[in-house]
Amino acid sequence: MLRALAICLSLLAAVALAFGAQFQNDSVVKKTDEDKTKVGLRQVLSLFAKPRWLTGMSLLAGGAVLQISALTLAPLIVVQPLGGIALVITSLLNARATKTSINRATWIAISLCTFGIAAFVSVASSVAAEVKLDDSNLWQILIVLSVIVAVFSVLFFTIGKKAKAISFILGAGVLYGFVASLIKAVVQRIIQGDFSLLTLVCAVITACAVLLGGWFVQNAYASGPPDLVIAGLTVVDPMVAVCLGIVILGEAQQANPITLLIFISSAIVAVIGVWTLSKVHPELVEDHG
Repeated sequence: MLRALAICLSLLAAVALAFGAQFQNDSVVKKTDEDKTKVGLRQVLSLFAKPRWLTGMSLLAGGAVLQISALTLAPLIVVQPLGGIALVITSLLNARATKTSINRATWIAISLCTFGIAAFVSVASSVAAEVKLDDSNLWQILIVLSVIVAVFSVLFFTIGKKAKAISFILGAGVLYGFVASLIKAVVQRIIQGDFSLLTLVCAVITACAVLLGGWFVQNAYASGPPDLVIAGLTVVDPMVAVCLGIVILGEAQQANPITLLIFISSAIVAVIGVWTLSKVHPELVEDHG
């Protein structure tokens, strides 16, 4: 019953994510070709004066609350991949907003993403087990995430101007994959009345990852269509989160070799879909044409 409720909450979160992404993308100023993929601090701050961007942020925040609620009710590897439904919704919204026809190659790419995520969730639902995140596991995640945040920060402020939309999307997806695990851990600890130093450190590092990932997303909006951004986030984010759930948390201990093979195969299909979308999307083809 709780798992079914978690799935419903996650699906609602996906809808909020789709609309929020479209609203924010509409508000991000498109830049010139030579500086197209870079959104500076001044431009990010100026977005707070745009009602449409704030509406998008409100939707994203509401979606985050729904997703966090879902994470507290079901294993991470079941809930997190469901955001993939946002890809289809965002694609339709963006096509209508930009009056851009979705070509056959784009539909194939979207289908690959959706099919890969659907297969992944179906298998995960049958083998996933709820596992409590202990201090040892949490420290492992924190250490890896700290290194990633440091590396991404250096790359962003050094070679960020040369990065393409797919680079920002991959970076944000990796960061948010860790964030999903950490937010679940922080919520669990707060509910249990655990306000230890580790909980505080976890909250601080999570906040840093959210801010850096958010900056990456705004840069991705400036250099690519919102459905490409959502495709990256709804594939890379859950894949990273699921890897953490399997490798560190042990949420898939009941999985046999065939199940693990399906996990890997479906993940590859979804990733191929994202990469294909970054190459064939009508807006990107027009930009390079």
